[in-house]
Amino acid sequence: MNAPNPALRIEIDRHKPIPIYLQICERFRTAIAAGHLRPGDRVPALRGLALQLNTARGTVELAYTILVDEGYLLMRGAAGTFVSPSLPESITRAGRDGRQGAPRATGPSRGSLPTPRPPMAVEMSGEPRPLQPGLPALDMFPRKLWNRLVSRRARSADRTMLAYPNPMGYRALREHIATYLGLARGVTCVPEQVFVTGGYRATLELILRSLASPNDRVWFEDPGYLLARSFLTETGVQLVPVPIDEDGMDVERGMALDPQARFALVTPSHQAPLGYTLSLPRRMALLDWAEKAARWIIEDDYDSEFRYVGRPLPALKSLDRHDRVVYCGTFSKVMFPGLRLAYAVVPERAVERVERVAGSMNAGSPALLQAALADFIAQGHFARHVKRMRTLYGERRMLLARALENAFGPRMLVELPPGGIQFAVQFTQGAEGPVDDVAVAARAREAGLAVVPLSTWYANARLRRTPRGLVMGFANVADAKEASRLAQTLRACLDGAPAAAHSASRPQR
Repeated sequence: MNAPNPALRIEIDRHKPIPIYLQICERFRTAIAAGHLRPGDRVPALRGLALQLNTARGTVELAYTILVDEGYLLMRGAAGTFVSPSLPESITRAGRDGRQGAPRATGPSRGSLPTPRPPMAVEMSGEPRPLQPGLPALDMFPRKLWNRLVSRRARSADRTMLAYPNPMGYRALREHIATYLGLARGVTCVPEQVFVTGGYRATLELILRSLASPNDRVWFEDPGYLLARSFLTETGVQLVPVPIDEDGMDVERGMALDPQARFALVTPSHQAPLGYTLSLPRRMALLDWAEKAARWIIEDDYDSEFRYVGRPLPALKSLDRHDRVVYCGTFSKVMFPGLRLAYAVVPERAVERVERVAGSMNAGSPALLQAALADFIAQGHFARHVKRMRTLYGERRMLLARALENAFGPRMLVELPPGGIQFAVQFTQGAEGPVDDVAVAARAREAGLAVVPLSTWYANARLRRTPRGLVMGFANVADAKEASRLAQTLRACLDGAPAAAHSASRPQR
């Protein structure tokens, strides 16, 4: 185990407009790139560095949180904090190649440093697995009807289906999306503001290429959506983790952490992963923050159609009187993820910029699928499918919740959110301390399940106080018997039993 590097000096400039915690992050990146800090080296303790810099311990902790999240540092509990031993050679080679400072992205479109550690503890592509978060009920999707609509479009004489797609999206689909959002989500927009993309990641890329500048800072929910966090760290923007509580993102805390941030990315209707709803006072505070300094809010409304307590809430965008919210939606949760269709509603002031970037990206999605989806909506199938699934998911979420309560008893806290197609549960702390939810999830993967450890959704996953639990989907739990079997398998994984003896894998219906 390497001792702290005595030659390392971290200095800050209080006259610079850059927040101190971001200066600390940059100093560490530079030291690592220059070879002054090597993989495996221990870095100064939080308290020690705070004393050295004459700054608050919380400021240093936030900097370390960001560096851990980016993959530069690794926390090992009482042993200390170390430079990650798995840093890519492209980072540690920078100093030897004669480049000064840490390699930085030249813009959001070109990418930044690769994240050394995987963003998800379970791979979500490929064959669907039980309890996979974010996966709709594949057994209940009207496949025959969908296949008929796609076949009809494929057989048509419309040459548009064979040509290069419009980078903004198929016109009829954009019209239907604009109408649907006005009726269902309270979002007033015209088709010209709607951009169809190839998924949520493609939506974020389009937005950032159009509106962001290198090193822009982004308020990001803590805990927050793993895949979004992974992508954003690759784009050159700086993430500012903002705590979440029962009222959603703590806007006041965000202002204290970084009042000059340029973006805020939020999931206000159903926070990922905790399921909280952003309260009205905080919605108004967030909108006021954006309006005062021409900032942007990215609203991810990923599964707002499914709410089981009361009526679906209006979107944050419906309250946007100053045109500062970019509204993002996806058909992955309502239809099926293999469709790879999502959309963004862009403020009018930004339409020209986004249209120009979409054209340069050649980002159009297949017109055949867009046209079939437009028919699916126009003929009323979409509305009927959402209504059926809302009822079904309400039943299936209760089946799994009851099964988990029976299997775990006091070892697990199951608090159901009012909406969504997944939920997070927390393990209660035992006599030996916090449960290692990463290890539990790993055993569950070996048993064929696709749960994700809750702690990894937090910016600083391995702190002792970080909640430990699992994030799991319930949309594909067919009946009480299957729910019980899956819950018992998870309980065996908590107890450390061999996964092979409790295999939960079986073909999806």
